[in-house]
Amino acid sequence: MKVFLSLDGLGEGSSSQEGCAMRKRLLAVVAIAVAGCSGVATPKAVSGEPTSPAVGYEIHVQAPHMMADGTPGGPFHHYCKGISDKILQCLLFESTDPKAPLVGVEYFVAKDLTRKLPAIQWHRHFHDHKVEIATGRVQVLDMPADQAAKVAEVAAGTDGVSYHLWQHGQEFPDGTVSFPQSLGHKFPGYSDK
Repeated sequence: MKVFLSLDGLGEGSSSQEGCAMRKRLLAVVAIAVAGCSGVATPKAVSGEPTSPAVGYEIHVQAPHMMADGTPGGPFHHYCKGISDKILQCLLFESTDPKAPLVGVEYFVAKDLTRKLPAIQWHRHFHDHKVEIATGRVQVLDMPADQAAKVAEVAAGTDGVSYHLWQHGQEFPDGTVSFPQSLGHKFPGYSDK
C-alpha cells in the first residue's frame, strides 16, 4: 500500500497558525490510520518477493567495534541481508529493543572487490571479517549452530566497512560520521608507542 500525502496549500487563506494547526491535525489522522492498517498489508507480495527494501534483515550478528578514539564499543547488533552475491548490508543497533535507534550501517563486501582499493584506504575504513571472527568476539544469533557456522564461513570471505551515524552518548545524530574498526584490526606501520 502506498500513501502519498502533500501538505502544500493546506490552510491557504487562513493565518499561518491555523494552517499549521490544520497540518498537525491531518498528520495525526494519517498516523492513526497508518498505525491501524499496519497489520493489513503483508511484507511480501503474492509472488513472494519483498515489497520494501526494509524487508529481509534477518541475519542477526553481534560484535563489538573499535571506536574512532581507539576504545571498544558495543557490542552492536547487526541485522543483515544480502543485496547481491557480493554484498551484505547491515543495520546497526546498540540493543535489541524494538525502539532502539539505528546507530550505523555496515557492509560486508567480497574481498575480490575491496582488495582493489589502495592499501591506505582499505586499512582506514575496512577490516577483514576472517580476522574478526577468529577473535571469538563475533556471534551469529537467532539460528541453529550449524546454520550460524555457515553464515560465519561466508562472512569470513568478506571485508567490512562500518559507518556510525549516531555517536554513543549523543541525544540525537548530529551529523558526525565515524568509521569504527573491528577489535583486532591491525594498521601496518602503526605502533602503540
